Amino acid sequence: MTTRRTLLRASLLAPAAGTLLTRGARAAEPYRVGFVYVSPLADAGWTHQHDLGRQAVDAMFSDKVKTSYVENVPEGADAERVIRKMAADGEQMIFTTSFGFMNPTLKVAAQFPKVKFCHATGYKRAENVSTYSIRFYEGRYVAGILAGRMSKSGILGYVGAFPIPEVIQGANAMLLGARSVNPKAEMKVVWTSSWFDPGKERAAADTMIAQGADVVTHHTDWTAVVQAGEEKGVWAIGYDSDMRKYAPKWQLTAVTFDWTSYYTNEVRKGMDGTWVSDDFWGGFYDNMVVLAPLNEAVPASVAAEVKAASDAIAAGTLKPFAGPVKDQSGAMKIAAGQILPEKDVEAMNWFVEGVQGKI
Repeated sequence: MTTRRTLLRASLLAPAAGTLLTRGARAAEPYRVGFVYVSPLADAGWTHQHDLGRQAVDAMFSDKVKTSYVENVPEGADAERVIRKMAADGEQMIFTTSFGFMNPTLKVAAQFPKVKFCHATGYKRAENVSTYSIRFYEGRYVAGILAGRMSKSGILGYVGAFPIPEVIQGANAMLLGARSVNPKAEMKVVWTSSWFDPGKERAAADTMIAQGADVVTHHTDWTAVVQAGEEKGVWAIGYDSDMRKYAPKWQLTAVTFDWTSYYTNEVRKGMDGTWVSDDFWGGFYDNMVVLAPLNEAVPASVAAEVKAASDAIAAGTLKPFAGPVKDQSGAMKIAAGQILPEKDVEAMNWFVEGVQGKI
């Protein structure tokens, strides 16, 4: 059963009702789960994919669970206020779904030690705070192979929200994938300083297309970049969700994410008392990274190459960050025969050789 967090919970404001409940009645109350979203809830994008996971929780547990959410929550003080209100209102497990919610989550968690918190894409944990993420870069690497094969100019465009590790990983992995099939490929990166700003996203895409990029993609929460590709007649690769609706002719594929298994498993553990704080990363292996169907214009040989790479990453035989890899200055960052440790991937703060952009 789902309620909007923006609606007043009259039942929670009636203490007299609570005093009449028996011990057995309390045991029958639904498990309360809240979700905090950084961008507006729409039919595509980052928040949409997380909300599909919330809906899966509803469907799996029915009236045993009651979920709620708040959308379009700015990172910072507003996030802390929303998270604290959720905890105070009785949510027993709270998922905070953006990197910038990390410190507000930890602060509120310290004040509500009995509430279980799960923070997406962060790295700070506590006894009642887990972290979770997806190896976005796995999908990016494979999409890079596709982009490298389909690009005529050899120039890729990447619209990023903020220069944080998860975004940098994606840009680097995509160019490494492209260079595995076209060693001369380059990538332009433009920052919007916002997860959701369709105007800035569109302007950044238009600028890179004007500068020769003939495959564009994004690490932002909306569809403006693929729409730019559709209107300009250049290839686009969607992110978070399949965005063919917005670019039916020019979307090559989309790097999509399925959070369903994570959310349902965590809620189940919360309900049965087995939940513990940990750090979870999903990927191709867990079917949490999924490439959307390829454009019909993609040659069969390229489609086979893309599938082979996806399967190899899932099997662990292909590592996107395997050496030799140099950074923008030409310095060796990953030696030949070496694989970048996961802890260094999580903290990535440098661009690979061939990226045009600054951190």
